[in-house]
Amino acid sequence: MKTVQMTFDEELIEEVDKVVKKIGTTRSAFAREALYAALKRTKIQEKEQKHREGYARKPVQSGEFSHWEDEQVWVE
Repeated sequence: MKTVQMTFDEELIEEVDKVVKKIGTTRSAFAREALYAALKRTKIQEKEQKHREGYARKPVQSGEFSHWEDEQVWVE
């Protein structure tokens, strides 16, 4: 691991310190987890944007998926 220096507002540090004490972790571990979660969200958002752009470039045509309708029947 590599040590980095970051600057945070006092209020944020106080809130983080409360949480890390409550859950029994460290600031560093908490920050790592938060950063990994933010990176994951960003990747998902990028994929969703590409998905939207793809459908904007090539919209679904009427009847394009109709041959699959019989496969979608729910059996109870």
